[in-house]
Amino acid sequence: MTYKLDALAMDYLHHRCIPIENVIGRGRNQTTMDAVPIEMVAPYAAEDADVALRLADVLAPQLKSEGLDELFERLEMPLMPVLAEMERMGIRVDPQQLKRQEVELGREADALREKILSLAGRPFNVDSPRQLTDVLFGDLGLPVKKSTKTGPSTDSEVLEELAALHELPALVLDYRHLMKLIGTYLKALAECIHSRTGRVHTSFHQAGTATGRLSSSDPNLQNIPIRTEQGRHIRSAFVADEGCVLLSADYSQVELRMLAHFCEDPTLLRAFAEDRDIHRIVAAEVFGVPVAEVIPAQRARAKTVNFGIIYGQTAFGLARTLRIGRAEAGEFISAYKKRFPRIDEFLQACVAQAKENGYVETIFGRRRRIAEIDARNPQRRALAERLAINSVVQGSAADLIKQAMVRLAARIEREGRPSRMLLQIHDELVFELPAGAVDAERAMIVEEMSGAIRLRVPLKVDVGVGPNWMDAK
Repeated sequence: MTYKLDALAMDYLHHRCIPIENVIGRGRNQTTMDAVPIEMVAPYAAEDADVALRLADVLAPQLKSEGLDELFERLEMPLMPVLAEMERMGIRVDPQQLKRQEVELGREADALREKILSLAGRPFNVDSPRQLTDVLFGDLGLPVKKSTKTGPSTDSEVLEELAALHELPALVLDYRHLMKLIGTYLKALAECIHSRTGRVHTSFHQAGTATGRLSSSDPNLQNIPIRTEQGRHIRSAFVADEGCVLLSADYSQVELRMLAHFCEDPTLLRAFAEDRDIHRIVAAEVFGVPVAEVIPAQRARAKTVNFGIIYGQTAFGLARTLRIGRAEAGEFISAYKKRFPRIDEFLQACVAQAKENGYVETIFGRRRRIAEIDARNPQRRALAERLAINSVVQGSAADLIKQAMVRLAARIEREGRPSRMLLQIHDELVFELPAGAVDAERAMIVEEMSGAIRLRVPLKVDVGVGPNWMDAK
């Protein structure tokens, strides 16, 4: 569903708005609104204001009848001016740093391309899926794992499977990763730097995701990759003004803490209360060994399930992630649920709520409708069940950070503090502040974030400070 004004006007008012193309044109002939004569802009702007007011008259009673008016008035509306100020402020980005990284990654990509061609034994366009198909399944004789309408697939999932059989698919994955960093992030970010401010001014969206999480666009800063060193390095181009530093405040394991709050499992509650290694604790319980004797492989497996359980991970999904047999993965999940029955009870309660009401609710009462929860198709039904579980946990985490943002903005304004909130990325907030004010501002930020919602477990906030975003992490 789209929440654009024109679409809502048609859906609820049966009114067709003046298309913006009629005002600013389209394609090569498109101009900006400030260049359009006032006599053309006025009817367009007046209609927007009128339609918005009429929609409010229709939608406000619906919010109240569904019990969502408090969420709207106490969280979402107070958040709007906070986001507007963050958009206006933006964050400084160093174009020279972006260019240096682009050149470095370009060299790495060229080297990978040459190695791929050498392994293939003949020249071909590595960026062409069709030519790559010929090399993988024709020249090298690798097995076809998945097909599309146009032939054998060469998507990342397929290449990951083939990488166990030949070196070339693994190199193609690395090559694609570098090319995406160059095109989607380094070049795109450089184009988004405002000529006057020297900063990137992203747009935040409150209704862009089904779970309630904020999203961003132009550019999308939510998806800057952090799993690889090259991806993380992009954050070094986000810098503080002279005399200032960036401060990153990140909720630690917030979704697991939400899970512990909801399910009230005593082992999880105690582990978080004592600030212990939750993954090691869970591994010890599931494998039946003392905490001190948990080996890294056991902890890694427990960590995967701890986070996967929030998304309704299946034995198939766990097996693929850990590269183990499906039977072994199923046994581990069964042992996990047996040792932590309250977690499974909570998961089943989420599914039951979706089946009974057609929706699930977050900690602040945000609703997400769950379609196909009673679908006859097992795969569709299983997907709906996973959405029901994830929506409660992730949606509650979204409520939490929005509440923290409102509280922080109010305190900064009330006390005239020097911190400026710049970005919200998932469970992380990024601030810019004078270098000499770090200690006082860090204490204030941690206080407001850790006290934003009262849970059955303490909220922990990890804080880093540095001249750029990467160093602040």
